[in-house]
Amino acid sequence: MTGRILSSILALTIGLGVPAMAQDESNRVAAETDWAVFQGDEPKECWAVTAPKETVNTRDGNVVSVRRGDILLFVTYRPDQDIAGEVSFTGGYPFAEGSTATLEIAGSKFELFTKGEYAWPATPSEDQKIVTALKRGADAVVTARSSRGTQTKDTFSLLGATSMIEEAERLCDG
Repeated sequence: MTGRILSSILALTIGLGVPAMAQDESNRVAAETDWAVFQGDEPKECWAVTAPKETVNTRDGNVVSVRRGDILLFVTYRPDQDIAGEVSFTGGYPFAEGSTATLEIAGSKFELFTKGEYAWPATPSEDQKIVTALKRGADAVVTARSSRGTQTKDTFSLLGATSMIEEAERLCDG
């Protein structure tokens, strides 16, 4: 696991529907290739997470340098809330008001609704379709637009995704 993933994960704060993360590595329970699993208690929750391998930011068709916060893709399990395999994305910036993000995996496209700095699929059945695609794909690409008009394209490796998603599910099963 890269230091970038760990520093990104550890720097997160609690977000709408995004796993509550402690400010240290003590709740990391597994890591494989580009993904890791963290576990929290009270309430019990487990999440598989990864940071992008590549980010491209453009404005008016030109590549631009921008400062962004943490950029992470999650699959979360919260048994006390009957949440199993909830997909979420944080882009490290506030999304454009009323915009959506697009998640593409192996030619399949999924729409993610945005609020603040976070994005999610509309329904649990969409979550499950995405989780299946994450387990089968080689990479995932999230395209979105910031409130400042910057178009972002983040590419995540899916190496280790299957085993880490399944580990998160196993840890929070009941």
